[in-house]
Amino acid sequence: MKNISAVSALIATLMLTGLAGCAATPQQESTGQYVDDTVITSAVKASILNEPTLKVNEINVETYKGVVQLSGFVRSEDNIATAIRLARGVSGVTAVKNDMRLK
Repeated sequence: MKNISAVSALIATLMLTGLAGCAATPQQESTGQYVDDTVITSAVKASILNEPTLKVNEINVETYKGVVQLSGFVRSEDNIATAIRLARGVSGVTAVKNDMRLK
């Protein structure tokens, strides 16, 4: 009977530890946040790809907790403004950081 209680306690401890490993911290995303950010990144890249004035290979898109960071080298200020506008228009984006530079 003692062995069953000890094994049950061990299993419960392992399960709770596993759940805590998937939780978000200020420095780390949860699994759900990571998936959401991947979807946001893909949507921003698709918006840039569908814009004829922009080149998707010039603009790098990264997302962390809903904040999109755009970086790379573009040809004009208009391209920067267009990329920012497109990123802000994607569902789930909470902010856009611009690190794009002119060529």
